[in-house]
Amino acid sequence: MGAHARPNRFHRTGVRIASAALVGAALPIGATGLAQAATPDDTPHAAAADTGEQAGQAAPAEQAGPAIKADHAFLLDARDGSQERELWAGAKADESVPMASTTKIMTAVVVLKHPEWLERQITVKQEYRDYVQEVGASTADLQTGDTLTARQLLHAMLIPSGADAARALADHFGNGDTEEARISDFIAQMNAEAQQLGLKGTHFDSVDGISQGNNHSTARDLAKLGQRAMLQPVFADVVKNTQYETEAPAANGRTRYYTWINTNELLTTYDGALGVKTGSGPEDGYCVVFAAERDNRTLIGVILGDDTGRFDDATKVLDWGFAH
Repeated sequence: MGAHARPNRFHRTGVRIASAALVGAALPIGATGLAQAATPDDTPHAAAADTGEQAGQAAPAEQAGPAIKADHAFLLDARDGSQERELWAGAKADESVPMASTTKIMTAVVVLKHPEWLERQITVKQEYRDYVQEVGASTADLQTGDTLTARQLLHAMLIPSGADAARALADHFGNGDTEEARISDFIAQMNAEAQQLGLKGTHFDSVDGISQGNNHSTARDLAKLGQRAMLQPVFADVVKNTQYETEAPAANGRTRYYTWINTNELLTTYDGALGVKTGSGPEDGYCVVFAAERDNRTLIGVILGDDTGRFDDATKVLDWGFAH
């Protein structure tokens, strides 16, 4: 992805746009214009860094760590959810790099600080659609004048990676007299939350990962953020969906039906996968924050700046983690 993809086809998160169907209220939910995830390649990857010792004993070289290409990688054992234990860190797990749409994890975390507002009605503005077109961002294809709840917009943001939904949420949950002021305030809330969580290598300058030059994190920080997000039942319920269908009142009084497909292919290819969020961009490469549960263990991992084989690498990391 050496150049910006064209809006309406492919975009900076590496998936096709979602779309919506407008039909009479009496019609059943339809699945038109479904978003599609980009297909990773299956190119084998060379071995990466080793982890030194396992359980107090020097590990054999072939068991030192998962054999993946990405150096910006990290894996933790979330245990019972309230604790975390490092299982493996890539050679550059603590280097801050662009994180693309994994940014939207923090956007959701800030929104979920106000669970009492999840059923608030938010009207889609033309400005949200214009923004997506202007920057070539991923979209949930929200239609101007439609009214969705904040809960629905979380689905629109986290499942098809809709930057239009992220914009709508930030505009509604931020403070200020103008849209730009409210979004700037929301970004400040994101950075305050990062500081509170001790994410020292993380800084946000956008709500969707379309960076202005200062939107970055580390694999270690994002694993910790992913773990905290997954402690939120609403967040965990959203990101586990491979597909989500919903309806919303349209501006003309009819009913709009939306169908969104999750960009996270692990949900359909990895046994026990729980989420979490994908991302990609010209400067960011392919990223994924992922989680899976087996045998009463929950693992959360991160890969940043990978190639199109990120899901294959994530699979290798999880397999290695469950074996240790």
